[in-house]
Amino acid sequence: MANALNTEQQAIAEAAAYTALGDQTGLKKALKNGLDNSVSVNAFKEILVQAYAYCGFPRSLNALSTLMQIVEERGNKDELGSEPSAKPEGDALIYGAENQTKLVGTEVKGKLFEFAPAIDEYLKAHLFGDIFARNNVDWKTRELATIAMLAVRDGVESQLNAHIEIGKHNGLTDDEIAEILDIATEAKAKNAVFGFGELNPYGKYFTGKSYLKPITTENGVPMYNVTFEPKCRNNWHIHHKGGQILLVTQGRGWYQEWGKPAQELHPGDVVNIPAETKHWHGAAKDSWFTHIAVEVPAEGGSNEWLEPVSDEEYNKLQ
Repeated sequence: MANALNTEQQAIAEAAAYTALGDQTGLKKALKNGLDNSVSVNAFKEILVQAYAYCGFPRSLNALSTLMQIVEERGNKDELGSEPSAKPEGDALIYGAENQTKLVGTEVKGKLFEFAPAIDEYLKAHLFGDIFARNNVDWKTRELATIAMLAVRDGVESQLNAHIEIGKHNGLTDDEIAEILDIATEAKAKNAVFGFGELNPYGKYFTGKSYLKPITTENGVPMYNVTFEPKCRNNWHIHHKGGQILLVTQGRGWYQEWGKPAQELHPGDVVNIPAETKHWHGAAKDSWFTHIAVEVPAEGGSNEWLEPVSDEEYNKLQ
């Protein structure tokens, strides 16, 4: 999966994800990286305009404003790139429907579009007739960006899965899609409410990289935001005298107590870890994972770090 995308594609995926998140700081870095690696100004314009269809006008407009600012700060010296050719002549609804069918690989119809025919018309005439008819960015790249945008949004799983299939139909490989999703979920993880933090100073007790951001150590109740990259997990360990509470905020992960089946974790889950209980927790194979760790106060409390969770043991989890 590593480096399945080239540097231009990586920058576009990052820019699309940060646009959908509304994170202008992350977007600035992605845009500058892309401009430094041969992504043209007009290519970025196309992606950021298209973003309004998947994450709304406000975030699209804000992203375009950020791009404009960067281009001006860099002295308007970046490659502009090609402009799209003139729009096809004729009825946008007709050629938009043709574009949609080619893009998806089959005619798109169903009860929803019969129930609300206006949305079917807007999709065909505007999204596929106007935006996807602009040919200075190919459909493969547009789908790459769309997947990255949808991957950071909650409640759009069916649309994300549909666009993954559309992306494959337009030339994206499984490895490329996996990398797009990893880029997007990393961007989302870095947008944690309490901050991403720095590399975990307890990293020697983890398999893979994790990041730690103290929330508070006052009032005798330490709380930390902990983020795990995909496949990262901590060693088996025991909290002596005082237990721990995990509040899951992002991604998908696992928690397991010694001698018991692993428990899959999702945002909103709460795990109460009793003192003297041997356990581990960490990310799923395909997802960044973030939780808040709350230390239960106890006089003389301590942590005992034990053996790593083996790859054989971990890989049994789905």
